[in-house]
Amino acid sequence: MAVRFDKNTKTFTLHTKKSTYQMKTDDQGVLLHTYFGSPTDESDLSYLIVPEDHGFCAQPAGNGGNRTYSLDYYPQEYPVHGTGDFRVTALKAGIEGQVPALDLRYQSHQIREGKYTLAGLPAFFAREDDRAETLEIILKDVYQEIYVRLLYGVLEEKNIITRAAVIENREERPLEIKRVMSMALDFMGGQKDLISFGGKHAGERQFERRALGSGITEIASMRGTSSHQQNPFVILCDRDTTEEHGGCWGVSFLYSGSFRIQAEVDQFEDVRVVCGIHDEEFSWILPGGGEFVVPEVALSYTDDGFSDLTMGLQRAMHKNLIRSPWKDRERPVLVNNWEATYFDFSGSKLLEIAEKGAKIDLDMLVLDDGWFGKREDDNSGLGDWFVNEEKLGCTLKELVDQINELGLQFGIWIEPEMVSEDSELYRTHPDWALVIPGRDPVRGRNQLVLDLSRREVVEFMKRSIDRLLTSANIAYVKWDMNRSVDNVFSSANPQLSQGAVRHRYVLGLYEVMEHVVTTYPELLLEGCSGGGGRYDAGMLYYVPQIWCSDNTDAIERLRIHYGTSFGYPMSTVSAHVSVCPNHQNGRVTPFKTRGICAMQGAFGYELDLGKLTDQEMEEAREQTKLYHQHGQLFQQGDYYRLTSPMENREFTAWSYVMPDGSKASLSVVYTDVHANPRPLRVKWKGLQRDGIYELEGREYTGAALMQGGMVLPKPRCNYDSCMFVIEKKK
Repeated sequence: MAVRFDKNTKTFTLHTKKSTYQMKTDDQGVLLHTYFGSPTDESDLSYLIVPEDHGFCAQPAGNGGNRTYSLDYYPQEYPVHGTGDFRVTALKAGIEGQVPALDLRYQSHQIREGKYTLAGLPAFFAREDDRAETLEIILKDVYQEIYVRLLYGVLEEKNIITRAAVIENREERPLEIKRVMSMALDFMGGQKDLISFGGKHAGERQFERRALGSGITEIASMRGTSSHQQNPFVILCDRDTTEEHGGCWGVSFLYSGSFRIQAEVDQFEDVRVVCGIHDEEFSWILPGGGEFVVPEVALSYTDDGFSDLTMGLQRAMHKNLIRSPWKDRERPVLVNNWEATYFDFSGSKLLEIAEKGAKIDLDMLVLDDGWFGKREDDNSGLGDWFVNEEKLGCTLKELVDQINELGLQFGIWIEPEMVSEDSELYRTHPDWALVIPGRDPVRGRNQLVLDLSRREVVEFMKRSIDRLLTSANIAYVKWDMNRSVDNVFSSANPQLSQGAVRHRYVLGLYEVMEHVVTTYPELLLEGCSGGGGRYDAGMLYYVPQIWCSDNTDAIERLRIHYGTSFGYPMSTVSAHVSVCPNHQNGRVTPFKTRGICAMQGAFGYELDLGKLTDQEMEEAREQTKLYHQHGQLFQQGDYYRLTSPMENREFTAWSYVMPDGSKASLSVVYTDVHANPRPLRVKWKGLQRDGIYELEGREYTGAALMQGGMVLPKPRCNYDSCMFVIEKKK
């Protein structure tokens, strides 16, 4: 069994193939956290807690005056505000109008087969061949009928432990929840580093490692989305952990709204990490008899370094989080018209691009922004999801039919969460926008955010998408979201707590996306928020791929892809070849390099094919052929970071390897060139040690390529690149 309970020691021990997680109910009924790390047995590890009478550390109620017992330094499983614990806590709540204070104690537990689900929220799931168990622990407030059901899902072979919670109010009076985290983790002693993935628009998920010092380190977003600036995935690790060695803990929050991750080093150098919904503007009024479902967080530990941790997370997300049937299919190689035309296009121009795409064996044309309403720029039309037939010169169905006749599938862009003030929708329903009454609204890209906390807005969105998807043969949708959420106020129920609107927005978004993926199961749905502004595990429950960044420069994408790979499957990365000079930074890189870099994910083109030279068209045809030939490797292979673009100035290298080691690719992009250069060498990973592989006409053992490596060819120009594909011969 993955979950074990010892009734004598009152310990709960959770086992995965590479970790053990333990907690204990003590004599006071407090649920203590005792261990999370390398696999061990069911020994009661609470002996590691040292009771002391520390100054200014208060004692909770009912402990008989024992001054050596304080929750201000005891490790806890779900610490709450109001027990004398002055560290960051997981829950702050109280009966409305009273002091928010709880004192939760163990009441009961249940162990059952399978993995729990969460109503209206994304969650990992168990497959038929998985060994999965759920542990549910019920805590009750000492003074009132307030309950917290802690949920633990154990995917033993996937090395994943998930956590969530349900807050129940069995009082007649409303409960006001001011802060509710999905989990807390307490570590007794030991210096730790924190790895996070911050950035900006067009520069997302930049790897950053820092030593945790005294006080609170915070990774958070208040933008209504997981954001470009921060990401709801972090790694806690030992100071000496590397790609191949050392202990590391992954924390991935399955949520697409504002979030908060805090890591506190306390007065005794212990570490506490909490993760959940951002509480800055959060307030949830829970009526008597009601319950609040807390989003899920996924945890994973290994003592074999970052490569093992992230590869395990990638596999688990692929198998047990992403639901789309496209996760196991080769993705279509597409061309998107955005950087080719922006808003200046017609039906005939799109057909020209499609005809060029057919000549290089592309699979799909995607029509981006500007096809609907009176949308000639980004100042109008959002919300009016009806086709501008005058602009296209035909109906959408007629256009799609012509593109299908060329042998290409058709995809389309939408931004359904937004509304332009210059639109029929806004003129009809101005109250549907999130705007503070009596104030000139805060705008982003001259657009407002629709109030997805309102039922009528959710239903309007479903109808609009249904009308579009049933009007023509649409195989792919790019779902965009192009501003942060600010000045949040819902006019639907102004007397109710506005602190609930942000979370209700996310729940409304998930409801619409659930409708889309269940009504149109064969649709390839791609997530986007100005590129990578909503790249999180919660979104992957609904989409199998996400437009990784609006920055299409191949060299900057090296760092973006590198950071993304730590927390997410590379099959979810949407990456395209774009024009040079690059539209974001003006850099010029070889066409070959742009293709090799974009083959790190779902591959395509973001340019005007009609402006390519004959040589570039031939290169594009060869790239498409190469991607089709090795698509299974790029989509299903294990991804290895061979060098770090944050550290290696000369080149960045990565590799895909089929899980059985039968086939592998190695790609290199040179980022700095020198006169009279030294030989550059790189080591392969993931091959069969005694397997025989042919590389450029010569046979090598897997051991030789992994231990000795290979000598790279000299770069012939700035930002040159190369790719090698090998297969095991015997």
